[in-house]
Amino acid sequence: MSIAQSGHFADGVHHLPLRIYYEDTDFSGVVYHASYLRFMERGRTEFLRLSGVDHNALLQDETPLAFAVRRMQIDFARSARIDDLLSVQTRFLAARGARIEARQSVLHGEDVLVSAEVQIACIDLNGRPKRLPAELGARLAPFLCEN
Repeated sequence: MSIAQSGHFADGVHHLPLRIYYEDTDFSGVVYHASYLRFMERGRTEFLRLSGVDHNALLQDETPLAFAVRRMQIDFARSARIDDLLSVQTRFLAARGARIEARQSVLHGEDVLVSAEVQIACIDLNGRPKRLPAELGARLAPFLCEN
């Protein structure tokens, strides 16, 4: 995957461009609400990829680690339609203990369509909370935003 496909960072915020396809919409050509969850998941994944975090390496480590959304508060403000070009903006606010906090927005141009506060849990392969390893915390530290 090229860097362009992974989006880019600007002022600590990760920007992932994406286009709306037929599969993202309902029968009327409007984006189905659950599609935004997939878009935000992609945004978080590409944020981690560009910050040097490799999901496969985390899973194959001596003490495997994965991420799971623990809590998400979402505000659906406006709808996107088929063929729209959107941007998923992701900010990681904090990474401590067994938790990462993020704020995400899905925009069409300057218009915020969806915004979310996300709490991500670091877990072992049995689903139990696992403290964020120091090395991983150090990789994320330069990208943490306060707002």
